[in-house]
Amino acid sequence: MKAIVIGGGIGGMCAALALEQIGYQTEVYEAVKTIRPVGAAISIWPNGVKCLNFLGLKAPLQALGGNMAFMAYNDFQHGQTLTRFSMAPLVESVGERPYPVARADLQAMLLNRYGAQRVNFGKRVSYIEQDATGVTAWFDDGSEARGDFLIAADGTHSVIRATVTGQSAERRYAGYVNWNGLVSIDETIAPADQWTTFVGEGKRVSLMPVSGNRFYFFFDVPLPQGLAEDRSSIKADLTRYFSGWARPVQQLIAAINPQTTNRIEIHDIDPFPQLVKGRVALLGDAGHSTTPDIGQGGCAAMEDAVVLALTLQAHSLGIEDALRRYEARRADRVKDLVLKARKRCDVTHGKQPEVTRAWYEELKQESGERILSGMQETIVGGPLA
Repeated sequence: MKAIVIGGGIGGMCAALALEQIGYQTEVYEAVKTIRPVGAAISIWPNGVKCLNFLGLKAPLQALGGNMAFMAYNDFQHGQTLTRFSMAPLVESVGERPYPVARADLQAMLLNRYGAQRVNFGKRVSYIEQDATGVTAWFDDGSEARGDFLIAADGTHSVIRATVTGQSAERRYAGYVNWNGLVSIDETIAPADQWTTFVGEGKRVSLMPVSGNRFYFFFDVPLPQGLAEDRSSIKADLTRYFSGWARPVQQLIAAINPQTTNRIEIHDIDPFPQLVKGRVALLGDAGHSTTPDIGQGGCAAMEDAVVLALTLQAHSLGIEDALRRYEARRADRVKDLVLKARKRCDVTHGKQPEVTRAWYEELKQESGERILSGMQETIVGGPLA
């Protein structure tokens, strides 16, 4: 049996690795000629880590991950700690650590494991057709590929999604802009073993350690869509938006390289129940595009890949039956993750200012127990809990 995988990002590569692990042949087709990950890094929470462990990537992942032993929220203006706590109780309860990882490193790890030379780059799918025995994909260059089934991991702008769902899915602007990148660790800005977040005014500034003595950083600001801002104005823009913020924030702005800093208007898509049609299945952002506010977008794609493989392996009534079971196992889970992220997004970014101000006050009394409990609930909902 052969699977056609459309998309060579995190979801597509995890799917290909998972399917080959249970004995399926795969062919991966990626639209771009060179993958340039959107975003500088990703927080892989224990549910995602367990999926990568399942794929045999435990040791290489550990080598790429930062040591995020503590978590802290700081006041935006003076920088004093609102709450700080160890991540150890979370690790002990769920049985695995979180690993912040540079996206380029993660992508390279997945490509190296699969074999980068095997990926068909520069193949942008234009349409697909399925029949009783398989699926054919046609590409913009006139070529085609055929397999017994097809996994659409072609991202938030998926070409294949509407073929599965029967309707177009509008991307919803979440109301804020995110700038992100990597800088060398500087402990005058934040501790090297801590996820540090400065919060205030409906904005946030966050730093996480990744490998190579680097911090992954991001800035969030509620803004209208379509502002005339780009890399040439990044430092001026951030200096203006974070005027009056604490000294470490100003140090971070001074340290960033505008040429390697990303500016992203954050969107999601309303959850939908149909992830499968016949021999075609949606996976990753193609099936559940979310905001990054609970750090579960990439993890959800990893979960999809593992559930897909386990379901195909466990059932013998045919591809279409197994894919329907995959959909049944994933639809509610990914809906929950999208809506949790949307709720967290609105609180963090001041959609209702009084709610956000109340959250800032709650942080002053936070022991870590409530935050870690919420994380644990999300993590144990994964397939390898």
